[in-house]
Amino acid sequence: MSPDIIAQLAPTGILRAGINLSNFLLVTSRDEHGSPEGVAPDMARAVAERLGVPLRLVPFPQPGILADAVGTGAWDIGLIGAEPQRAEKIAFTAAYVEIEATYLVPAGSPIATMAEVDRPGVRIASTARAAYDLWLERNIRQATLLRAESIDGAFRLFTEQGLEALAGLRPRLLKDTGALPGSRILDGRFSVVQQAIGTARANEAAARFLQDFVEEAKSSGLVARLIEKHKVRGLSVAPAA
Repeated sequence: MSPDIIAQLAPTGILRAGINLSNFLLVTSRDEHGSPEGVAPDMARAVAERLGVPLRLVPFPQPGILADAVGTGAWDIGLIGAEPQRAEKIAFTAAYVEIEATYLVPAGSPIATMAEVDRPGVRIASTARAAYDLWLERNIRQATLLRAESIDGAFRLFTEQGLEALAGLRPRLLKDTGALPGSRILDGRFSVVQQAIGTARANEAAARFLQDFVEEAKSSGLVARLIEKHKVRGLSVAPAA
């Protein structure tokens, strides 16, 4: 292992991995000590094993907060959705898993297709600074985005204010339909959230190492095994870069 890679990814002798606790597909439980468990923590663990250094998981309540901490010394790698706004300061690998983002509409809604959502008068509930919310911010032209600080908050915003659409990850929206009789999820998707591993842009050697690591993790079946291990529905292994 190149000394440059170790120096960039574990400058303290420990790999500090930023973990987004709000992604319920990648962090599925806690161990007896309260440490996060799931596909993302296990991916971080595999990176640490490859480097031959101890791992410390650094939890963040939201992905935006994790992204904001790049370069502060809070984490050495961050496992979040790769989005252009974040990539200005974070060097991301290609995705290791993908998650479909789509819309839920209430009972009796006249909205039938994805194209009908982005129209004047349509109000979309979203989770602030989630990867799919960043996509909506870039692409929605006529509808109005209303944001909450959490996924549950976005659901309450949607139901309590009678909004026309709720944006979210398909697995969570499938759960939400059970609480809203007559609601439905639109066919298709408006985006695919690409979950990746990032490091500070200054860490060029580390970024190349992580890119190769992720490609190997996909091709070797490691990512697929982790999805199966944690019994996650709604995640798919991302294609090769």
